[in-house]
Amino acid sequence: MKKAHVFQYILVTILAVGFFGCKPADDGDVIKIGEFASLTGREATFGQSSHAGTALAIEEINAQGGVLGKKLVLITQDDQSKAGEPATVVRKLISRDKVVAVLGEVASSRSLEAAPICQNAKIPMISPSSTNPKVTETGDYIFRVCFIDPFQGTVMANFATKTLKLKNVAVLTDVKSDYSVGLAKFFKETFVQSGGKIGSEASYSGGDRDFKAQLTTIKAANPEGIFIPGYYTEVGLIAQQARQLGITVPLFGGDGWESSKLVEIGGQAIEGAYFSTHYSPEQQTQQSVQFVEKYKAKYNSLPDAMAALGYESALILADAIKRAGSTEGSKIRDALAATRDFEGVTGKTNIDENRNAEKPAVILTIKNGEFKYVETVEP
Repeated sequence: MKKAHVFQYILVTILAVGFFGCKPADDGDVIKIGEFASLTGREATFGQSSHAGTALAIEEINAQGGVLGKKLVLITQDDQSKAGEPATVVRKLISRDKVVAVLGEVASSRSLEAAPICQNAKIPMISPSSTNPKVTETGDYIFRVCFIDPFQGTVMANFATKTLKLKNVAVLTDVKSDYSVGLAKFFKETFVQSGGKIGSEASYSGGDRDFKAQLTTIKAANPEGIFIPGYYTEVGLIAQQARQLGITVPLFGGDGWESSKLVEIGGQAIEGAYFSTHYSPEQQTQQSVQFVEKYKAKYNSLPDAMAALGYESALILADAIKRAGSTEGSKIRDALAATRDFEGVTGKTNIDENRNAEKPAVILTIKNGEFKYVETVEP
């Protein structure tokens, strides 16, 4: 079963949870969990992977008896990768479906759109993998189970200087993406502090397809590498066009690269590039090995970082509800804030005072069209 079949399964699960979601709001035999994700649209692979991991976790929790003696019902809404949709679907989850908590989103811009709605309703929200610091700054009901961009930017700046031995790099940023702008900022600060030079900066807007003008300017600056803190949808095209222009220096970026579509779009041009992310199925911890086995059994494919973090977000929420002994928003919020030493598939999770997770990062490279583990970087 390849990605298309995983998505077909996802559509079936959404139809199933949608049926349960139409039950009366005062139905006391289930606990309703909301999820919003980019199941279609420009960054669909992010939401599809995250949802696959989340659905697997919910299934496992229910097979073990559920939480507080009740089964969990996952009510999933597709935000179509579009601005404006997260606010609409999250309002539905809260007001119509009466969910006790919300899981989502992968993209920081879409999490930032939904977070104020959850905060105002006092409904805990957990982002699996939005890394922009502003997400949890929205308020005390907003959490994440991934590292944040100041850490990721530092990781990639140190990787550039220490492993790749680069002293002069270019940065190409998506100015429409909170994620890209934030990650670029933190990378540049650390790289310069380490003695490096940002020899050229250029920008584009998400959805663009022609990057030759920016890349021509970058080429003229003669950098030793190019940092591209964007999403796979554009990064693959950027790699293709960079190589067509004769740019041969290393390309590297962040977790927004992680999608099988990156290799489909970039082809040979993306070979040898590097990116930071949250997880690799090559990690050999007991939790990771078991997760890979269960994921492969269900979907017949390897999980990526978005799947692992979706899985982990649901498990951490269930653990918090158990410890709270309640589905009241304030009590779940307090239990989430008290999460310490949660052993998950991506490592040990500790939620800090800003509701961010202290987690390790991994560096992957693209080799023969596959993502290969390079190293782990602890916080």
